[in-house]
Amino acid sequence: MTDELSGSLSGRERLIVSAILGVAAGMTLVDVAADWYSGGSLPHISIELVTATSAVVALGWLWVRHFRVLAATRRSLEGASVEAARWQNRHGELLKGLSHGIDQQLQAWRLTPAEKEVAFLLLKGLSFKEIAPVRGASERTVRQQALAVYAKSGLAGRAELSAFFLEDLLAPTDPRST
Repeated sequence: MTDELSGSLSGRERLIVSAILGVAAGMTLVDVAADWYSGGSLPHISIELVTATSAVVALGWLWVRHFRVLAATRRSLEGASVEAARWQNRHGELLKGLSHGIDQQLQAWRLTPAEKEVAFLLLKGLSFKEIAPVRGASERTVRQQALAVYAKSGLAGRAELSAFFLEDLLAPTDPRST
């Protein structure tokens, strides 16, 4: 699927190419009609019809490919969602324990409720810009709360915050034990 997605046009690019192909096909068909009524030669009209048909076929191909990529993306997201739900079902108790442990550590650092919420959202990987609307706060406020989290915890930033909780969980497995 990655190969299928890597060559995709952006939405804006797709619209621009579609407009160009549509205008080219339309103008060529108008010219074909004018040539036909003015008694233009059959070879000239035939070439213009092939040109217009080619533009329409390219336009159709572009949109069919777009909808195939969308369908592949949707299938991939659905698969990832199912896999995530399965993983959460299998490891639910561990996740609750980890969440509880993180909450206890955040309390030990004496974070305010707002700072705790920001810390959890940072651990989930959200940016300040994404956290702001979730919390109903400005991006600047969220940044200040994150700085307070780092200062109270003695950590240098987001990477150290994540590592504090996840480093020991992500130890490599011993290849000899498998």
